Amino acid sequence: MDQLPKCDANYVPLTPINFLSRAAKVYGNRLSVVYEGIHFTWQQTYERCLRLADSLRYFNISKNDVVSVLAPNIPALYEMHFAVPMAGGVINAINTRLNPSHVATILRHSEAKVFFVDYQFVQLARQALEILMASESNSSKLVLPLVVLIDDIESPTGAIFGEWEYEQLVRKGNPGYIPYEVQDEWDPIALNYTSGTTSEPKGVVYSHRSVFLGSLGEIIAWEMASEPVYMWSLPMFHANGWTLAWGIAARGGTNVCLRNTTAKDMYRNIAQYRVTHMCCAPIVFNILLEAKPEERREITSPVQILAGGAPPPASLLEKMKPLGFHVTHTYGLTEVGPALVCEWQAKWNNLPSQDQSKIMARQGINTVALAHMDVKDLNTMIGVPWDGKTMGEIVLKGSTVMKGYFKDPKATAKAFKNGWFATGDIGVIHPDGYLEIKDRSKDVIISGGENISSVELESVLYSHPRVLEAAVVAMPHPVWGESPCAFLAIRKNSDGKSNDLKEADIIAYCKEKLPSYMIPKKVEFIPELPKNSTGKIQKFKLRDLARNFVVSETFPSKKSAQVNHNTELQGRQAQPARVASSRL
Repeated sequence: MDQLPKCDANYVPLTPINFLSRAAKVYGNRLSVVYEGIHFTWQQTYERCLRLADSLRYFNISKNDVVSVLAPNIPALYEMHFAVPMAGGVINAINTRLNPSHVATILRHSEAKVFFVDYQFVQLARQALEILMASESNSSKLVLPLVVLIDDIESPTGAIFGEWEYEQLVRKGNPGYIPYEVQDEWDPIALNYTSGTTSEPKGVVYSHRSVFLGSLGEIIAWEMASEPVYMWSLPMFHANGWTLAWGIAARGGTNVCLRNTTAKDMYRNIAQYRVTHMCCAPIVFNILLEAKPEERREITSPVQILAGGAPPPASLLEKMKPLGFHVTHTYGLTEVGPALVCEWQAKWNNLPSQDQSKIMARQGINTVALAHMDVKDLNTMIGVPWDGKTMGEIVLKGSTVMKGYFKDPKATAKAFKNGWFATGDIGVIHPDGYLEIKDRSKDVIISGGENISSVELESVLYSHPRVLEAAVVAMPHPVWGESPCAFLAIRKNSDGKSNDLKEADIIAYCKEKLPSYMIPKKVEFIPELPKNSTGKIQKFKLRDLARNFVVSETFPSKKSAQVNHNTELQGRQAQPARVASSRL
């Protein structure tokens, strides 16, 4: 059997580009992309991508050349996910929430040859290019990218920026263009940059193989049937929309593009196009839940939500059900895309609703495209017991993992430790084999020898009916070393006030639900929690604040202090130990 070699008939490199040509054949007259009054079929989208790819070749884009784009979820960004690799290039979708310095860093690091800019972000792009030009004298190798404006396709603004306009390139391209033929499925297809909240962002390289397998694994895990209607509430710049920028074509779906993720726009599009699927971070749940009555529309058929980016509290999942949303939880990183999914089992259907929500909040098991997952002690590389209590670092292995960090062999070697990708997340594995994240390794609070999961405490805080946003970090404690400090954003009451809720109310609420050592020692109310460019809460900023806080507990005398500390100590001893296997 080993003497049977690969040949052209039995081996073709895996690439998601083929999803588009197949969709054009099978679903040619079905709607592929809708954006307000603009509608395209799959045959039209295929032709537009061919034309754009031909124009990119005119710009001398070839294998491994990076094409950057700064745009919201519009048809052009969707088309570029196919057109750029069809020209042999690598797509780099830039986070539109970054500042000019970060955008300039990405353009410089990626050596982008072409830079597409939506009219809404011209000022941001101009400032980034000015930063690049200012540094040009310090780098003889620096070549500024060719700039292409993307004007609004439905209502052109007439904005002028760069040498070309997007629709010009589509019109001038050859619809008979023959796409670049992928010779090696290990070739790069996308370059995505991490958030870079505390340091410069790292460039994550995806291969054609990883995207092909990852998107199909996600479709299977989500049980997505053919011809879905998918609403783009998740930014396409976020790991290429968790690879669904390609995956929706594999199912012949309709892409409902949103320029702005507002409650009004989401509800309107869900009702108008009968949306069946959407992805988002849990922060979008609050946008939908807090919508004003005039912004809401009746949801007549269930909308499947794939949620990731942060662990969704069970209480938040519970609130989404009555609105018509069915949530499936996924877990991943920029480096791996969606890797785990809380795959639902029929035996859970008869559980009480609250118990179902607790299970849904887990990160689950590896998709069929990812070979292995585990929770390990990184010092010994031994997996933790499946007891739902013993914590360790989440590690992954499989073909959907990134090729590595662009131009950063040291960071790549560090990430690929002992044959696994080390995520930096702390988790447990339940007896049924389902994984649950407990924290980022740096966010675990070590209090008097107990490891406190901030995620677990945040979940309890979110169950309070007045809590809109919650984040827990460590603060100094004179006895226990560290103790939990909670930062909360509060919903307004019927009188439009939020200052009626006090620290004592929150602490009393936690005492009813948590062991004494997990109860926050201080509660700080703020209007809104700080977030990074992808909407994740910036805990490092909150930790900086918490370092200067004083424990809210006061002891009127040495004797009473001793009594209080002894009571808490007994409470700690009565609880099962939560000792992390690794602490980075």
